[in-house]
Amino acid sequence: MSRRYDSRTTIFSPEAERRNIHKLLDEVFFSEKIYKLNEDMACSVAGITSDANVLTNELRLIAQRYLLQYQEPIPCEQLVTALCDIKQAYTQFGGKRPFGVSLLYIGWDKHYGFQLYQSDPSGNYGGWKATCIGNNSAAAVSMLKQDYKEGEMTLKSALALAVKVLNKTMDVSKLSAEKVEIATLTRESGKTVIRVLKQKEVEQLIKKHEEEEAKAEREKKEKEQKEKDK
Repeated sequence: MSRRYDSRTTIFSPEAERRNIHKLLDEVFFSEKIYKLNEDMACSVAGITSDANVLTNELRLIAQRYLLQYQEPIPCEQLVTALCDIKQAYTQFGGKRPFGVSLLYIGWDKHYGFQLYQSDPSGNYGGWKATCIGNNSAAAVSMLKQDYKEGEMTLKSALALAVKVLNKTMDVSKLSAEKVEIATLTRESGKTVIRVLKQKEVEQLIKKHEEEEAKAEREKKEKEQKEKDK
């Protein structure tokens, strides 16, 4: 009997219970654009996916070699610098092309705490409070400059701002959880926690943003109406 229903990744048992036998298909375990590098760092990519896979594998190797040699996690900026040296070298080698991918790195270390870095295909990198890569990144960065309040941002407000920027800059008519991946990096009990939000959590963030947008639009119309009535 078992052979009739257990030959695929998604199966149905004799009790009509749907089962997923491959954890990589679970939204908690799998992400297309967000890569965990070590216990304290993750990155997101924009560009050629195959190039991104090569670079993220190299990042993991660099981090593991450092951990093996020094018995402590690699500092965030040192990991970014090591990869950017490789990316920059590929702009000079004859017969080789540069890696066609930009990366955003998030991480924490004991030297500087929480950090955010961005690197481009040329190997240039910089540290940021908030930034964006990919399509319409210039418009997104402009919005972040206006709405990011240094010293006032909480995780909740940062997530709301991220959804707002995505909603305004993504080339879709309506933002949906199927098209968005969001990850958070926090410190809990002395350990770094990297978590990719579940689809339901992303849906809730989008719904809340839409409600706030609708409320702001209503208030704007009411204000305009009052001015006309004067």
